[in-house]
Amino acid sequence: MNIPDITTDAAALALWVALGTGVFAVLAEGWHSRRTRRVARLAFGPLGQARVWTRLAPALRVLALTAMAWGLVTLFFIRPRVASYDKIPEGGYRHLIIAWDVSPSMQLDDGGFDSAKQKKRTRAQRGAKVLLSLFERIALDQMRISIVAFFTGAKPVVVDTHDLNVVKNILDDLPLDMAFDPGKTSLIDGIEESVRLAKGWEPGSTTLLVVSDGDTVPDTGLPKLPPSINKVLVAGVGDPRRGVFIDGHMSRQNARVLRQLAKRLGGEYVDVNDVQIPTAQLAELAGVRNLVDPGEKGRRELALGCVATGAGLLSLLPVGLAFFGSPWQSGRSRRAKKA
Repeated sequence: MNIPDITTDAAALALWVALGTGVFAVLAEGWHSRRTRRVARLAFGPLGQARVWTRLAPALRVLALTAMAWGLVTLFFIRPRVASYDKIPEGGYRHLIIAWDVSPSMQLDDGGFDSAKQKKRTRAQRGAKVLLSLFERIALDQMRISIVAFFTGAKPVVVDTHDLNVVKNILDDLPLDMAFDPGKTSLIDGIEESVRLAKGWEPGSTTLLVVSDGDTVPDTGLPKLPPSINKVLVAGVGDPRRGVFIDGHMSRQNARVLRQLAKRLGGEYVDVNDVQIPTAQLAELAGVRNLVDPGEKGRRELALGCVATGAGLLSLLPVGLAFFGSPWQSGRSRRAKKA
């Protein structure tokens, strides 16, 4: 069975059913009123009139039936609470953009020692290990991850994914440098592409995480961050003190440039070659938000209230009419005369 969208087809159907129920209830009440007038003296005694409050009974019955009809149809089409696949965190998903350096220098093996494999890690492997540790400490199910690879230019590799296996595959020594022309690393291109990616997202919803061993950044021309990016972390990999020879020069983590970049972006720099990103800096990413269903917010509660109120009125009205609807009670009159 194809369940229609509650905000369109089912909502309209519920209104039409409620309207039809109300029309039929009004017709039934009119017919009942005419029949009651014929036997008024028999039902209500010599005066032939019920108590004044009973004039509200027809309207209450119509409203109760209409409310119940709308509520029941609405509840029929609303998906159960347990099905949270269509819910989003309150305030929307948060975004994590990883600007990932894929230059050849990231393959130099000064990223620490891997005790499991008994060999040195490359800078890229160290960066991947830091990111995997980060993923274990954040509310990953309430986040969408994007990766922008940069070398001589910048290209988005994946945008807004929730599949951690896709992210792991990208970070696992995938030769992304082959997608770029040889040349000098352009870190600023990675920043610009990340900013372009985040422009259309909700304000304050995005964290930009730059993972690199450093590069020369010009004094001007750094892109302005959009309102969507509320936090910037620059993670440096590679030994910042002892260099490794590559392409005719010594390469080491350029901590000074990375620290300056973080300051210019209003963020923080962390040397992650020996330590992980501190948990204190992940507070916003680690926080769990309540799940909400934007298509059904408040509708379920309103439908439940209509059904409960309508059912209550329909069950209590007959009791109230029987005991308090008429000033004349034939049973009581006979008992009074016998006494």
